[in-house]
Amino acid sequence: MSEFKAWPKITRDNPFNATVTEKMDGTNGCIIITDGVVVGVQSRKRLITLEDDNHGFVAWVEENREALETMGDGYHYGEWAGLGIQKNPHALERKHFFLFNTHRWNENNPNLPSCCDVVPVLFQGILSAEIVEQLLIGLQENAAENQTPEGVVVYYPTFRQYTKHTIKSPNGKWCKEA
Repeated sequence: MSEFKAWPKITRDNPFNATVTEKMDGTNGCIIITDGVVVGVQSRKRLITLEDDNHGFVAWVEENREALETMGDGYHYGEWAGLGIQKNPHALERKHFFLFNTHRWNENNPNLPSCCDVVPVLFQGILSAEIVEQLLIGLQENAAENQTPEGVVVYYPTFRQYTKHTIKSPNGKWCKEA
């Protein structure tokens, strides 16, 4: 006998509702907390340790363990960026951990550790291609002389999906995706 499988409900939310943040150029990092304790640290592709660190991220987590554990259980993803990581396009004088989840980590969350930053939110609302283009142009025009912003990341909460858009180079061609 066949098993009944219903067609899933289709979300009524507007798919163009989005949050746009600045794309930080560094290396992906994640702090894993279980039962209120840091139990692991990872890069985009692997677990990392003090012996096999990624630009000092594990060492920084160890130094800030007590503050980071206040974030609560979960996988806390972000970008480890700054001096000595990638091209450091924001000319950061030291390394910073920028958390990605701007809906959770904002100035209203009392559990945001002071040792962490949050990726800058540039726009929230109904998104269009024109808005993305304006944000990219604005990043370029407002960058300090020693800064070269990379682009933006768009989060669509309806789909729990991210897309990235990079700034056009002076010759009008899109920069390569990271």
